[in-house]
Amino acid sequence: MLDKVSTPARKRTAKWLGAAAVAAIIAGGAVESGLVAPNPAHAELRSMAQPVQGAPSFADVIDRVKPAVVAVKVKVQNVADRDDDEGPQFSMPDLPPGHPMERFFRQFRDQMPGERGDRSPRRERPRPFGQSLGSGFFISADGYVVTNNHVVDNASEVQITMDDGKTLDAKVIGTDPKTDLALLKVEGNDFPYVRLASQKARIGDWVVAIGNPFGLGGTVTAGIVSAQHRDIGAGPYDDFIQIDASVNKGNSGGPTFNLSGEVVGVNTAIFSPSGGNVGIAFAIPASTVENVVAALKDKGSVTRGFIGVQMQPVTKEIAEAIGLKESKGALVAEAIKDGPAAKAGVQTGDTIIAVDGQPINEAKDLSRKIANVAPGKSVSLTLWRQGKERTVTLEVGSQPKGV
Repeated sequence: MLDKVSTPARKRTAKWLGAAAVAAIIAGGAVESGLVAPNPAHAELRSMAQPVQGAPSFADVIDRVKPAVVAVKVKVQNVADRDDDEGPQFSMPDLPPGHPMERFFRQFRDQMPGERGDRSPRRERPRPFGQSLGSGFFISADGYVVTNNHVVDNASEVQITMDDGKTLDAKVIGTDPKTDLALLKVEGNDFPYVRLASQKARIGDWVVAIGNPFGLGGTVTAGIVSAQHRDIGAGPYDDFIQIDASVNKGNSGGPTFNLSGEVVGVNTAIFSPSGGNVGIAFAIPASTVENVVAALKDKGSVTRGFIGVQMQPVTKEIAEAIGLKESKGALVAEAIKDGPAAKAGVQTGDTIIAVDGQPINEAKDLSRKIANVAPGKSVSLTLWRQGKERTVTLEVGSQPKGV
């Protein structure tokens, strides 16, 4: 907690330090004119007083991309148990016992204002039309806008407000709750737009988030990529980028840019005991956005691959028991009868360690890789069975609804 107490003694000390610093700098400046003897301390003070060279400025990037970022506003009737803004922020996710994030999220839930440990449903008041809910951005000149599914979920009407203040009606083209993405469309064909990054953001890269926090449209914040591949229990395909740029309520659906002005992620959730920024935000990576948006634009929904296996993680103990050198892969707990995997000969107890030669590090890797395969396409699975590798080939099916 900041010490707000100020005493006369402190004030005098502060003034004295200020005067001393000014005197030192003046004295340091006099060295060069030959008025005083050189002093190494003076040179150090001079170097400290110089402007920082090479400090990043985001102004040029912001000038280019900010016009493509919009505020998203919706009209929603009474909806039970929907948060004011950030849908996945956070109902308590269903986590397996002992999951390392369980205590993390439970602590957050219990500290939310007005929340109880049992997460009893709440009914919110009717939402007035025009209340800002989130953010979005144009991905093409013909009016396609990306945002979060939870921003427009249950919306009867949607509007976007552009950076210049112009407001337009928008139509929901399609949504994908499993990745929390939505695609909107407004009429027109000459909108400013931004591109999705083709290169994956690296940990430590500078990023810039733009959005509509607390209804304050056109807000810019900056930070770095803090981590990759975060699983926060929000969905079956969690693969979030963690950033430390300030993200708050209303930033949902807004873009995070790299310094080339490309979108590296869509801001989706935050972790915060208070509901405000504490430096932990999660964004959907551009590679996921690209695949989902293409499907939504084409069909209005996402069709995912399916091989029909129930999986569990390979722990260190399991790896030792089955003879694997590392605790990697996805252990088949069940091969669903008549599913593509069972038909190809996959058995309960097999460990899937690669798909088309690409290693599977954990069970969710398999889910993500298969989900991105078009139904009808053939893939090869590398299995570990009875201490040996073997390969099977199967035709990927279409994921049933509700799975």
